[in-house]
Amino acid sequence: MTIKKPLAINQPEVGQIIHDLQLAFGFTQEQFAPTLGVTYTTINRWENGRSKPSPLAMEKIEGMLEKMGDKGQDLLTKYLSN
Repeated sequence: MTIKKPLAINQPEVGQIIHDLQLAFGFTQEQFAPTLGVTYTTINRWENGRSKPSPLAMEKIEGMLEKMGDKGQDLLTKYLSN
């Protein structure tokens, strides 16, 4: 079994990638929160840089990016830490 390393996205970029994902799926913060198993308040904190997603939430975010195909890859390239 291979353990997958979570995405290494810098804070404030984590808030921006979450915002970009919301827009890509056409969700508000309230609509997007359940897809990651969190509350609206949590999404808001992530976007405003007051907190960052847990490793489990980052796995879900990565999964959403992968499902987006080329557009998701573009976002990964834009926001991944070096």
